[in-house]
Amino acid sequence: QVQLVESGGGLVQSGGSLRLSCAASGFTLDYYAIGWFRQAPGKEREAVSCISSRDGSTYYGDSVKGRFTISRGNAKNTVYLHMNSLKPEDTAVYYCGTADPYGLEWGCNALGAWGQGTLVTVSS
Repeated sequence: QVQLVESGGGLVQSGGSLRLSCAASGFTLDYYAIGWFRQAPGKEREAVSCISSRDGSTYYGDSVKGRFTISRGNAKNTVYLHMNSLKPEDTAVYYCGTADPYGLEWGCNALGAWGQGTLVTVSS
């Protein structure tokens, strides 16, 4: 059974930092990328950052490049999103999800397995 569990969201002031964690289980991670996606009120869900368990390649959305860093834990079944220099426009529910591990240099395509989401609120 595929299971993805996020943690680490919360309220932070503009310019602050947060670290989100995603614990993945129930599937062979080597065949997937694990990604962070976010959905703000009234907007569509968008890919923030993804990392391939196969070769460690990464993807970052243009709006977070240089501010966010995705990494894998030592056990490989945990993925972190380090968010620095947060802005009010980063406010959203952040979801951990499975993604296509190929072609991350062009984009991150979700495959449909999601965690429950964690809310990140950045105050101005």
